[in-house]
Amino acid sequence: MDLNLRDIRALIAVAEAGSFTRAAERLHLSQPALTVQIRRLEEVLGARLFDRNSRNVALTPTGRELLPLLRKSLRDMENVLRDARALGEGESGTIRIACLPTFAASVLPELIIGMKREAPRVVFRIRDAVASTVNALVRNEEADIGLTGGEVHDPMLEVLHAGVDRLVAVYPEAHPLAKKRRIGPDDLAGLPLVLTAPGTSVRAVVDAALGISGGPLDIACEPTYMMTAVAMVRAGLGVTILPETAREVRAEPGLVVKEIDHPAFVRSIAIVKKRGRTLPAITGKFVQRMRQSIDHR
Repeated sequence: MDLNLRDIRALIAVAEAGSFTRAAERLHLSQPALTVQIRRLEEVLGARLFDRNSRNVALTPTGRELLPLLRKSLRDMENVLRDARALGEGESGTIRIACLPTFAASVLPELIIGMKREAPRVVFRIRDAVASTVNALVRNEEADIGLTGGEVHDPMLEVLHAGVDRLVAVYPEAHPLAKKRRIGPDDLAGLPLVLTAPGTSVRAVVDAALGISGGPLDIACEPTYMMTAVAMVRAGLGVTILPETAREVRAEPGLVVKEIDHPAFVRSIAIVKKRGRTLPAITGKFVQRMRQSIDHR
């Protein structure tokens, strides 16, 4: 037979009240029921805990030694139960998220601030990476959720919500494109381009979209980071194509950001988790915030 919280509370109540009657009233129990609990506790511990007579109840020496230990055990277990309840109700916990750098640098900070207002004890573990790495982190359970780009074909991943991220052209104010009212794939295909590296979700969309023109592309360079692409555009190396939501596209006041007039220049984005895995309650709440953010982009 194991110790349980109810029996420990009973011992502490009798010790503090010095009376089975008063302790039973405090615990909202009948006196016979309380007596049974104390006897059961004594059997589990293998020692007599109280000396009783017709007028009072007193702890035995063994009872006095055990009382502070049992009080500490009760506090620890109550703390465990409180923490477990908070986790279960989504009031605390750790949110492990892998996401695209564009998301991490744009809306994620505001979402974190809002989540911390609702649940001040929440902890975030954030990994920002390209889409393929985001997918791998979720698949390998190094992150519970991911905000990824491109179509999700991995059977181990479940899409919780999907949206789109429109792509824009970024070029200097003096560039010939600045004279055009509208920009289409044909306007971009013949120009020197600064494109993000192959394997990124943005590059996959751009390659497919520019493939519409059928001609060879003039790729000046292929940086990994969007800020590097913007710097190269500023230096005059070419035009870049980036997500409209990326903060890098507006980092340089001397550059123009213009929407590309073609439906192919849209990147799919999705919130994913590993299929068959249950999300922590706090993470589920954060996913709802992410969904709202994606829908209002």
